Amino acid sequence: MVYKKIIYPLFLMGVGALLFSNGESKVIIAGIAIFLIGMLFMDEGFKLFSGGVLEKILEKSTNTLPKAIGTGFVVTSVVQSSSLITVIVISFLSAGLMSLSSAIGVVFGANIGTTATAWIVSAFGMKIDIATFAMPMLIFGVILRFNSQKSYQGFGNILVGLGFIFLGIDYMKDGFDGLKEGINLAQYAMSGYLGAVLFVLIGIVATIIIQSSSATVALIITALAAGQIGYLNALELAIGANIGTTITAIIAAMASNPNGKRLAVAHLIFNVITGAVAFILLYQLAHLVDILAVNIGIAENDYAMKLSLFHTIFNIMGVLIVAPFTFKLVTYLEGLFKKEEDVIDRAQYLDDVVVMIPDAAVAALRKEVVHLYDNATEGFAHALSLHRHAFYGKENIQEVVKASTEQIDTNIDQLYDRKIKALYGDIIHFTVMAEQSFFDTETQTKAYKFKNASRNIVEALKAVKEIQKNIAKYANSENKYLLEEYNFIRSEIAKTLDTIYLLQSNGDDLEVVSKLEVLKDDIKHLDLINNGRIDNLIRENKIDTNMATSIINDSAFAYDIIKRLIRVATVLWITDNTLQEMGEKL
Repeated sequence: MVYKKIIYPLFLMGVGALLFSNGESKVIIAGIAIFLIGMLFMDEGFKLFSGGVLEKILEKSTNTLPKAIGTGFVVTSVVQSSSLITVIVISFLSAGLMSLSSAIGVVFGANIGTTATAWIVSAFGMKIDIATFAMPMLIFGVILRFNSQKSYQGFGNILVGLGFIFLGIDYMKDGFDGLKEGINLAQYAMSGYLGAVLFVLIGIVATIIIQSSSATVALIITALAAGQIGYLNALELAIGANIGTTITAIIAAMASNPNGKRLAVAHLIFNVITGAVAFILLYQLAHLVDILAVNIGIAENDYAMKLSLFHTIFNIMGVLIVAPFTFKLVTYLEGLFKKEEDVIDRAQYLDDVVVMIPDAAVAALRKEVVHLYDNATEGFAHALSLHRHAFYGKENIQEVVKASTEQIDTNIDQLYDRKIKALYGDIIHFTVMAEQSFFDTETQTKAYKFKNASRNIVEALKAVKEIQKNIAKYANSENKYLLEEYNFIRSEIAKTLDTIYLLQSNGDDLEVVSKLEVLKDDIKHLDLINNGRIDNLIRENKIDTNMATSIINDSAFAYDIIKRLIRVATVLWITDNTLQEMGEKL
């Protein structure tokens, strides 16, 4: 709140003052702005162009720490946005698609991958007329953005993004070249560790304001190439930029669940340790860069390239130092941000970060509907005067039901208020937001199915509440015919819950799925009016009309409950391939 009310307006006033105080400052600030716009277009472009490929790569190539580090490095080098990778990783972590150790590994690799920006800027931006390449990129990018296909639109965004990035670099370079004719910032260079501390802090603040370490590094390189800052001060600024970039993960994690917050802390710890070691060994690393530069063909006075080399070396060094302690770090982080046991159960996987990544959003939504179902099964079983452990996995469920005559005191309304209502609301809200964010109809259809499944769970729970009243009333009835009818109702619902439990435990095995088919046939026996069974009981005076009315109503409720639960099971645990093998939709 303080940032929005005080600091942000002051920042805007400061930018305004710079714009009107000096023409070259205006060009530099415009360059930064254009560069950041390019980064935004790149982010959006890769989301559209990859069509979920990025997410799938990160999901499937991060099962070990070395693979996670390598994947983070490669993907970030290609995408040129550690911020995008960080947001995807936080969303996957929140959705439970990635372990905390794997997510930390990706962040380690992304820190090395983001140094590719420095190499591009120093190798091309400072040596050729980069604006010449920007123009055709912008032209073709804009043309492609008007294409109806998402992949073309995405590639168009990438080209527009690269064009703006190149233009931004050119503007910054021209601004610093012009600035040295009037003001020479190099005169403010400071040596020693006091100066080093000051420039590291400037790098941190600059990156927090700009919210892009890539833009900050580009700014440092262009200033260095123009002779506006000294080489050592540029190295110190780069260390600060590396620490300041953690603000992106911290901001993203604020709206995330405990795992997302843990990753942000891990990112901060890694970058601070890396920055601290680089700061302490600053002169030794600078000397190492001088030695390596000679051997890889970097000219002695090419300080922009040497800065890029320094940037890469200290990030690799940070990974080598911290990576061996990853699992100890995970243990420490798991002790942070522990989930409070709320009286009212809420969503565990859904947050504002997850909703931005379609694959993660769908996976999180599915997990949350499973969470809702698991909460509801307590109500289903107890309303039938059954304990789940008593009939799950049992062959003789009818005998278990017959032997379970003791009523379980469960208030379905209280259960609904504590474990269902708020969670169901979270699912509906998230689904509505997600459907607006998703690009393709296939993903929107999946989201709709999960929303519908959650509604079926809630409606089934409401229906079982109606049955509960008469089960409690007739559980120990002396009328054996009435008792048999209610035991049949209880058995059919219990068999459904048991079959779904087997699906959850064993996956969509064809044998288990076929049991759902059997259930579909079994519930026809609950249609008492059409099958004539209730008529026979009345005619033979085995039950009275009040009992008959109760049985008919409760059988209809049971029929509805089982149908809804079968639909839920089909959406949550049966793949399309299995459905095709079965030959029909359940």
